[in-house]
Amino acid sequence: MNTNPLNSVITQKQLYDQDFCLWIETTIQQIKAQEFDKIDWDNVIEELDSLGKSEKRELKNRLVVLLEHLLKLAYWQHQRDYNQRNWKGNIREQRRQLLLLLEDSPSLKPLFIESMNKCYSDARKIVLDKTNLSDNLLPLEIPFPVKDILNDDYLP
Repeated sequence: MNTNPLNSVITQKQLYDQDFCLWIETTIQQIKAQEFDKIDWDNVIEELDSLGKSEKRELKNRLVVLLEHLLKLAYWQHQRDYNQRNWKGNIREQRRQLLLLLEDSPSLKPLFIESMNKCYSDARKIVLDKTNLSDNLLPLEIPFPVKDILNDDYLP
């Protein structure tokens, strides 16, 4: 009689809900051992799909934060002297993280370009909310050269 609870797909599905880390370790062992019939494929597919979505979400979130700080640096003159060091540091970090993300997943580059306008719109709204700047002060279109958004030497 087989008493190892990790050998059945049903138990694997239960394990997924009860101990995610152990489920991952077990699944990795099963893949390495080529025990494909024991793998909880539904949850493997769900997790892989989630990983892809997470990478895309991170790219967009970091781009919004980057554009937000570029806008503050360019247009929030009242706070510029006091906050520019922090904004510049944040700009550098977001660029660094975005470049690492694009280096690890070059297939995200088209998404980066496609998301630019929506991310700029979101960043613009955030800046308007945080700063009380006049709506007509911030351009509706991206005021920065797109080719320079990730350029570490570029600041507005």
